[in-house]
Amino acid sequence: MVNTPQPTADLSPAPTVKKIQDERLREVSFVTRIMRRPELGALAGLILVAIFFASTADPSMFTLAGIMNILSPAAQLGILAIAAALLMIGGEFDLSIGSMVAFTGLIFGAFITLSDWPLLLAIAATLVIAAVLGGLNGQLVIRTRLPSFIVTLAFLFILRGLSLVGLKWATGGSTQMRGIGDQAGEGIVRELFSGNALEGVFAWLAANDLIGKFPNGTPTVTGVPVSIVWFVGFALLATWILLRTRVGNWIFAAGGDPNAARNSGVPVDRVKTGLFMFTAAAAALVAILTVLDAGSTDARRGFQKEFEAIIAAVIGGCLLTGGYGSAIGAFFGAIIFGMVSIGLTYTRFDSDWFQVFLGAMLLLAVLFNNFIRRKVTGER
Repeated sequence: MVNTPQPTADLSPAPTVKKIQDERLREVSFVTRIMRRPELGALAGLILVAIFFASTADPSMFTLAGIMNILSPAAQLGILAIAAALLMIGGEFDLSIGSMVAFTGLIFGAFITLSDWPLLLAIAATLVIAAVLGGLNGQLVIRTRLPSFIVTLAFLFILRGLSLVGLKWATGGSTQMRGIGDQAGEGIVRELFSGNALEGVFAWLAANDLIGKFPNGTPTVTGVPVSIVWFVGFALLATWILLRTRVGNWIFAAGGDPNAARNSGVPVDRVKTGLFMFTAAAAALVAILTVLDAGSTDARRGFQKEFEAIIAAVIGGCLLTGGYGSAIGAFFGAIIFGMVSIGLTYTRFDSDWFQVFLGAMLLLAVLFNNFIRRKVTGER
């Protein structure tokens, strides 16, 4: 009988299988999460600018009245910048928003002075007309496949020219339309779009010596300009849309990779058209706010605001390639603009340095965003 050898058990250790963890589940440090925020550069820039003026400007700049003086122009620009930021995150530009301010100011003024419309109806009609023009911009970009830079640049000149021609026709040769504030009347609708809010609160604060007041007891600051309230509300609304809604996800997807977004079921064309409409309506809102405050409109209203709005959005962390950005960053970027433009009047520096600041801040913001993306976040 032949004994056949029995197979021996393999006692060698089994090969280890390396577990690959999904990078979306990987824990990151608190510092890394902060560095990934698009608005980090704008917040850092705001702090640096505030330190600079705190050490060089007249102390009255940082009184309550001085802060209101800073926030008033920042609010008007900020509404445009926040809308421009959403559009840039969606992968498009709108260079016509400054001219849209002038054109819708003309439309709004004509409804009030020439057609004698009620204020609420004039406001609603102006916003609708602006949204229609914005939708036309969006459809031209989508259907012709031309860059939005080219299409909206054409509308920049078209709307500015129509503003000039329309004002001369409506006024008999002038490029300024007056008397809008007088014919707009008074009431709650007017108070929502002009004047100051929280006047009773500021009167109470002055009566209790909590804020500055004149010898007759009147507070030096009677309230918060309504444009600032709109500015803050606009920033909160845009942030909620971006971070807490499905539409916000669609905006990021449409700007990041439109083809992949379409394949995933994202209505890219509708999203982009809606963003153009939203941006145009934001320009119309700025026109209504400024026209009611000034009581008049002119052909140069909103001049170069399209570039300042885009710069504020870039300072706020928006990438020129789309798919990345923050409404709060644009909020901070607009405040930086207001602080510098008004702050220079509190110093001995020539106010013409503001133009140098615009170019320098744009360049530094782009360099900073690229650095963060490549060295910290690992994003594209």
